[in-house]
Amino acid sequence: MREIALNGQKRTDTGKKASKLLRKEGLVPCNLYGEKKGENGLPEALAFAIPMSELRKAIYTPHVYVMNITIDGKLHVAIVKELQFHPTTDALLHADFYEVNETKPITVGIPVKLNGLAQGVRDGGRINLSIRKINVTAPYKNIPEVLDIDVTNLQLGKSIKVGELSFEGLDIATSPEVVVCSVKATRASRSAAAAEEA
Repeated sequence: MREIALNGQKRTDTGKKASKLLRKEGLVPCNLYGEKKGENGLPEALAFAIPMSELRKAIYTPHVYVMNITIDGKLHVAIVKELQFHPTTDALLHADFYEVNETKPITVGIPVKLNGLAQGVRDGGRINLSIRKINVTAPYKNIPEVLDIDVTNLQLGKSIKVGELSFEGLDIATSPEVVVCSVKATRASRSAAAAEEA
């Protein structure tokens, strides 16, 4: 996985009013959840803020990043857990991060990359990508930037399901029945097949 460095600062004031003031200053309120548990047994959150200008490069991108976040001089390695956007403006309102380490497996959605020219496309069909990401589980150091899928032998009218795939060192968390890609017949391929039959 790609890594990116971010700088944050602890926030002592939480709540709607404090968050609003942070956003006015160009900061995004964030929480970091790690191994530390509170008295109720739930993960304890570290409240901090990151400048939107820094966070933008990690959020508005097709890539999945491991974030090296320095908060008041201390380094935390984390992945994005949840993002909250404004319903009408799409502005980022809040971000939750989940602390990771080199041994503990995490589950994350990784972009799919189709490689090769499918046989069905050579026969006049059109390839259709049904899902952009597949969820995989592994320690973050083992997770690649993209999942390469060879479609060279994919025939017209056929599809590749998640259950047919395997990647070394990764457990696939997406349902095996989910269709990743398929080759659909086009008008040109149908008329060529009809001409062949005739």
